[in-house]
Amino acid sequence: MDPDGVDGRSGVEGVDGVCGVAAVPDPDYAVSAEFYDLLQAETDRRQAARWFAGPAGRARAAIVDLGAGTGIVTEVLLAASAVPVHAVEPSAAMRVGLLGRLARLGAEDRARVTVHPVRVESAGLCGVADLVVASNVLACLAPPDRRAVWRAVASALLPGGLLLFDPPPTGVPPPAERAWEIGPVRVGPDRYTATVRLTPDGGVLRSTYTYRVERDGCPLREEAVEFRLWPARPGELAEELAAAGLRPVPAPAAGLTAARR
Repeated sequence: MDPDGVDGRSGVEGVDGVCGVAAVPDPDYAVSAEFYDLLQAETDRRQAARWFAGPAGRARAAIVDLGAGTGIVTEVLLAASAVPVHAVEPSAAMRVGLLGRLARLGAEDRARVTVHPVRVESAGLCGVADLVVASNVLACLAPPDRRAVWRAVASALLPGGLLLFDPPPTGVPPPAERAWEIGPVRVGPDRYTATVRLTPDGGVLRSTYTYRVERDGCPLREEAVEFRLWPARPGELAEELAAAGLRPVPAPAAGLTAARR
């Protein structure tokens, strides 16, 4: 739990915070983008530093940030490395936060970033990177989209290059709804929170975020958005990665899955 009481963890393996975007732009990110940094940035920043700072420091060619979102991971990668960073983010709403974050950086760091406002499959990244990272992304992809991402990642990576990602949930939990809170965070007199509900729905999970703003205990606003999460067993992921020319390897940190080209 962070000092502001923000904790985006779900308690469900492989589900942690609002998903990023990698393959299919989703207009519903216009809802989440407003609240994302306020409620989740510090938690996500600490996690990104634990997961990616070390590998980023060892990168020698370039890094791809897959589903860069509002740029939290991108900023960690820039701070930890000295190589170019490709931030892939097709959602216009999330890119507002990404470009705002880049605007606050020094000119030298900004010069190392290329923002790709398209799907990773359309970004034209071929043999450019020795590290690809994806945080809060893969669970949001249906299996055909996920397999397309593996192929694009294999194309982007140099021989021996490393892919790091947090995997989707391994299965659908028992048929009971789970709920948890993110926040509160205060802005002046206002109290911002989110309630997250995870509901089994056939072979997928429905993840519903309800954002609330209160002032003096009275509700000012409420916004809700729903995402679908696609589980994948470890063996299934290994088969998909291998089919794309990626070899599973031991991950450098708990909570990650790793593969090399």
